Amino acid sequence: MILRIATLLLLVMLAGCSTVSGWFGSGGDKTGKEPAKLVEFKQTATFDVRWHHKIGGGGNYILQPAVTSDAVYAANAKGELFRLDPATGNEVWRVDSGFTISAGVGAGEGLVLVGGGKGQLAAFASDGKLRWKTKVSSEVLNIAKIVDGIVVVRTADGRLSGLDVTDGKRLWLYEQAIPPLIVRSHAGVVIERGTVFAGFAAGKLAAISLGSGIVIWETVVSQPRGNTELERISDIISSPALDDEQVCAVAFQGRVACYGLAQGNLLWSRDLSSDKGMTLFHNFLYLTNTSGAVLAMDKSSGSSFWKNEQLSMRQTSAPYAFGDRLMVGDYEGYLHALSREDGSMAARLKTDGSAIVTAPMELEGGVLVQTRNGGLYSVTLH
Repeated sequence: MILRIATLLLLVMLAGCSTVSGWFGSGGDKTGKEPAKLVEFKQTATFDVRWHHKIGGGGNYILQPAVTSDAVYAANAKGELFRLDPATGNEVWRVDSGFTISAGVGAGEGLVLVGGGKGQLAAFASDGKLRWKTKVSSEVLNIAKIVDGIVVVRTADGRLSGLDVTDGKRLWLYEQAIPPLIVRSHAGVVIERGTVFAGFAAGKLAAISLGSGIVIWETVVSQPRGNTELERISDIISSPALDDEQVCAVAFQGRVACYGLAQGNLLWSRDLSSDKGMTLFHNFLYLTNTSGAVLAMDKSSGSSFWKNEQLSMRQTSAPYAFGDRLMVGDYEGYLHALSREDGSMAARLKTDGSAIVTAPMELEGGVLVQTRNGGLYSVTLH
């Protein structure tokens, strides 16, 4: 694993520390290990494409759309923001943000948000008119969230800011010391019950008050291990997953752990590495590990339920639970549906051949995916 990082990733200087980039979220495996070949199987379900729209690529950034009750918003790295009709995929409008978009799209409370590579954050109204633009402390790599009149944005220097939804002015700032070497992370935040949950470098998970930015609790999911800085990377580089009872996080080269929402008390943990992420659904935690395998675990104990390694080294995306299926994408633009019951393959759809990096999201009884080359696909599963 360390050889995988050391020989293939680029080290970039940022805010007095170094970040590891260039592998996470890229297509295919670059270590000499061949991605698993896709094999034929008896399909028990069928994908149907409702519509497909080309918006332009995301470049080196990980972009994903936002879905509201009456719109799909999507962006490309060139700086264009689109509003599409969710039923047909027809373009309603497009605007030029005026900067390279490195994060997006976030939507809520009548605003649409995109972030930039030089710390820009712009808020547009649902009609495409610019409401405000502000500058945050560094590059924005994560989707900004809007809840209860507060915009929460995370920057590449590890800071978390709460901004006023009306004008973008800062209300609070959360910051912490970061280790000498960190992974360039596109991990977002999850907001629930007035609390912001976010994972950070060195395996830290924090619960922060949405209204004030005050820390409610902090814990360490995974302690750094090893003799070199590369070996000691144990960052949380995917978004936490939570339900009404618990919040879970997973660290790269570390472990996965679940905690009580209110006080952050540890419920269980086990050694496991992931750079893609996970989802909680009913009684299970579904997760994609670093090698691309998809796992199902009991959410109350962490015990294994099933593991599918058919997508090994295919840069499998984080999973999304949809009915009795689990959806993931891969580096060749395939969308896969797995049985939630036993992990067996149920259906497969090829898109434009470029990577599906982020988890699919629900759209009007189906799912929506965005490829790295900028293809938006609205699909149903029967």
